[in-house]
Amino acid sequence: MAENEAEGGAAAEGAEAAAPKNKLKLIIMAVGLLAVLGGGAATWFFFFRHGDDEHHAEAAPPPKPPAFVDVPDMMVNLAGAPGERVQYLRLKIVLELKEEKQIEAIKPTMPRVTDIFQTYVRELRPSDLNGSAGIFRLKEELTKRVNAAVAPIQVSAVLFKEVVVQ
Repeated sequence: MAENEAEGGAAAEGAEAAAPKNKLKLIIMAVGLLAVLGGGAATWFFFFRHGDDEHHAEAAPPPKPPAFVDVPDMMVNLAGAPGERVQYLRLKIVLELKEEKQIEAIKPTMPRVTDIFQTYVRELRPSDLNGSAGIFRLKEELTKRVNAAVAPIQVSAVLFKEVVVQ
């Protein structure tokens, strides 16, 4: 009888050892199934879900194109040290506005805009305009000054058509 218990005990231990192996296989199969389902869902989301985006794109109104206003051309002499050769700056500038209706509101202030640009640009030295960084700084300063002059209208950007230093 002790032998039967020993054999039964060994069989019970074998069943207990087999149970963790079966649980491990079950866990691995479940993780694999979740990975396959997740991959399929991600594939559908990124590649096959184009119909929803088209409906949203059609519902949104198209963006309004910006409006542009020409500033009268400017030619000024640049500040220099006494005895140096006089250098000139010629600018052709366009102001970018958000809406077409702002053009009529900004036109009466154009003499003020031109005056502010002239007085600022006359103080520049040729070294202030060297390279793209100098032109970028000029653009930022002119944008700041024009917005102060035409407030409450907001100018999006000052755009250069031509910048010549002679």
